[in-house]
Amino acid sequence: MTPKQIIVIGGGYGGLRAIEHLAGDNRFRITLIDYRPYHYLQTEAYGYIAGRFDIHDITIDLANWCDGFSPKIRFVQTRALGYDTANNTVTTEAGSFCYDYLVIAVGARTNFFSFIGGLREHSYGVKNLQRAFAFRQMFETLIYDKVEETRTPDASPLHIAIGGAGLSGVEIAAEMAEVIHRHHRTLGANAEKIRICLIDAAETILPGMHPYIITRTQRRLEALGIEIMTRAFIDRVDDGAIHLKDGKVLPYRYMIFTGGIEANVLDSDRPAPTNRLRQLQPDAYLNLAGTDNAFAVGDCAELKDVTGRPLPPTAQTAEKSAEYVARSIRMRSEGKIPKPFHARVDGMFVALGGRYAVGELFGIIRVKGYTGYLLKKAITKGYYLGLKLRINTGYKKRSGT
Repeated sequence: MTPKQIIVIGGGYGGLRAIEHLAGDNRFRITLIDYRPYHYLQTEAYGYIAGRFDIHDITIDLANWCDGFSPKIRFVQTRALGYDTANNTVTTEAGSFCYDYLVIAVGARTNFFSFIGGLREHSYGVKNLQRAFAFRQMFETLIYDKVEETRTPDASPLHIAIGGAGLSGVEIAAEMAEVIHRHHRTLGANAEKIRICLIDAAETILPGMHPYIITRTQRRLEALGIEIMTRAFIDRVDDGAIHLKDGKVLPYRYMIFTGGIEANVLDSDRPAPTNRLRQLQPDAYLNLAGTDNAFAVGDCAELKDVTGRPLPPTAQTAEKSAEYVARSIRMRSEGKIPKPFHARVDGMFVALGGRYAVGELFGIIRVKGYTGYLLKKAITKGYYLGLKLRINTGYKKRSGT
């Protein structure tokens, strides 16, 4: 029997998880398409920006990873331009590909809101590795300059502003504050001149998360000396100052923006409906409208729980949707109809600098401090180890060792 052709567009958390769950089935041949040669572990961006992780800790070579499976998995590094669900084809800069099943997993990017003047020009996002790398360099330069700087008690504070107090913003703020605290003996009084400010328009940090996580996180951030500004609406950003709608002006040296996302889109027009975040709106089976063989997973899709509430755009959500789609493809290839997609968030961990984290699992397990750090590290390490084992296998195949 001729194997069915599956095309996965996007080498993020969702795309890779779908492949993992389909790779062992001999009925399929899988092609992964991505214009980048690497998988970027965005969940570890906080540690990379603060200098605790290196580039090899947050990137995985996709060609070696694919080669770690049998020859039925291949990686094509090219830019996908569009897809035609009527003719089951994907158009790329390297040509067209036919498919029996399509998985769209192109992820999302930072949404630099157009109604905030100057935001895109004067801030950095972390969804993109290049921007994260640029900010890491600036942060390291700042620390170096403070080491070299003559002690001046009357020097003005230097503000690092983080727009958005969701998971990414909070983790980055905490890690940078912990790094500054750790360097206190080297920086001396200059360390106290580096101020980190977390800004969000919501009523609280980490909106939508469990109250336990919010309360414990707020205490940790305050202990690290982070200034928290909630119910603060940014009007515009210019070179050196953030202007709030209430008239306050916050001076800053560097700014990161993590306050929203918008889905990545393909260059060609898409027939599928999208929401205000440009996310695809699949049906209850995660199929694109009018199809039963084209799926959307991860941040590029509007995913909902059993009650119809949107699920947060996290790696956990992306992986759950990808696992569901992998099961659906296997079932549909056998002529079976899967049950609708129903998922929930099993829990959440927030890294809060150094060996400290806050977490909640299954609504009953709550941890903080070093215990939380160990649990979060174990989860992350398990995911990373699986990727590393696969790319090591692929590397040996390529090198002939």
